[in-house]
Amino acid sequence: MTTDITVRPLHTLEEFQLCVQIAREVWGDSELDTEPYITFVIAHHTGGQVLGAFDGDTLVGFTKALIGLHERTPYLHSHMTGVLPSHRDRRVGRLLKLFQREDALRRGIRLIEWTFDPLETKNAHFNLNRLGAICRDYIPNFYGITTSPLHRGLPTDRLLAEWHLESPRVVAAINDLTPDPKDAPAFIHLSSPALQSDSTERDSPAFIEMQSRIRNEFTRWFTKGYAATGIRFTTSGADYCLSPYSDF
Repeated sequence: MTTDITVRPLHTLEEFQLCVQIAREVWGDSELDTEPYITFVIAHHTGGQVLGAFDGDTLVGFTKALIGLHERTPYLHSHMTGVLPSHRDRRVGRLLKLFQREDALRRGIRLIEWTFDPLETKNAHFNLNRLGAICRDYIPNFYGITTSPLHRGLPTDRLLAEWHLESPRVVAAINDLTPDPKDAPAFIHLSSPALQSDSTERDSPAFIEMQSRIRNEFTRWFTKGYAATGIRFTTSGADYCLSPYSDF
């Protein structure tokens, strides 16, 4: 149910502090106490976005984006999106992203990018299947080795999502018309046993081996001009679906 959820830009220091509280509840990392608060202020004052989702008068989710440039063309880098556990599976994240898209287009911005962990398959489904983003860049150890318990000392490998806001693919996805990715010509498989491990087991040999393997596979396919365009779930795990970028 999303009928009571509204999304609007955030402007005040008090609202930014509430975002930090949500981030702390979502990620549970004490490092979130100060730095995100500063970046919320910077994003707001430098042309980025700080958007909040409200259930009545209560802030239940947010997204934060910073302004970037490709050559001379501006885009948004969506750095952080969080929704309270009490409001997950209520399409709050989708409402935030759709508002983010509309706000960007009003400002003449046609591209939003963000990174995500390729081993987080629910995020991949949301980004690729539900929003219509694509990935053409795999970034090994993007944030370096961190102390976050979520990363468990693993390299912070990330896929870079490109959300081309006016593309036919995105328009179809946000209208729930995304085609079944089963016919894609290439796949990268993530095995079910490793994926079923919780975050406390991410330093298991199976998880480490799978991260190394898909890093090599993504890099090889992206070098050939392919893009990750979807993900499908199977009885043995999940498959990233890849197609030639020229098809888009």
